[in-house]
Amino acid sequence: MSALGRVGSETTAATKAFLRRRTAVFFTFFFPAILVLIFGVLVQAQPTGGGLFTEPAGYYVPGYLAVVVLFTPLSRVGSEVARHREGNRFEKLATTPLSRAEWLLAQTLVNVAIIGAAAVLILGLVVALTGAAGSLTPSLLVLPFIALAVALFCGLGAVLGRVADSQDGVVAAANGIALPLLFLSETFVPPDLLPAWFDPLRFLSPLTYFARGVREATYRPPGVIASFTPGGNVLEAGGPLLELGVLAALAVLFFVAGAYAIPDTD
Repeated sequence: MSALGRVGSETTAATKAFLRRRTAVFFTFFFPAILVLIFGVLVQAQPTGGGLFTEPAGYYVPGYLAVVVLFTPLSRVGSEVARHREGNRFEKLATTPLSRAEWLLAQTLVNVAIIGAAAVLILGLVVALTGAAGSLTPSLLVLPFIALAVALFCGLGAVLGRVADSQDGVVAAANGIALPLLFLSETFVPPDLLPAWFDPLRFLSPLTYFARGVREATYRPPGVIASFTPGGNVLEAGGPLLELGVLAALAVLFFVAGAYAIPDTD
């Protein structure tokens, strides 16, 4: 069987395994939806007010997308690696032609499909419930941003699954990493609300490049004329393509690290 066939077979098996876990399927879509309802509908953006959520609703779309792009791959792939280790499945996989990189690629493809569907749900809810449509510009660049970010955090999830001693340990480690990244990576908290000394540290987070790139590609600040182009808006020097390039390089690095971290035997 060719490498493409092996990856395809493993992708199909991983998809069926995910769909059998109905609780996981439910919360994969429920968690980001409830965040949109809480922050977008109940809290709401207050452009003329103070504190958090002082930007127009469209500004926070990358933050909502970051929730599924970050949490789902970390927890799913990390738990899957830990589950395979506990069941000695990697020792069995080592006797097959399927390589570690191919196994991780299959898991990544499943996550890209799942998170892509969740992203469509999020965008639909944001547009329908928060009034963000007036500050958004359609952009095809959202697709590669999501795919690359998922690949990146799948790789990191594989590393967590290797170093954690159990599935519970993976969940704890994933939450410990994801929560700070979610709020300190230009998602929900604008950079000007953070202390000056923290400013350089934002760029150590891979999620910053995802949030900045998606925002530069899709968000139209008040007073900016809409530009319905595949690349979206270029708000800063370099624009979203620069952020996409950095995210692509980081995705390759983390994916390779994740594939290397997957054990041949247990």
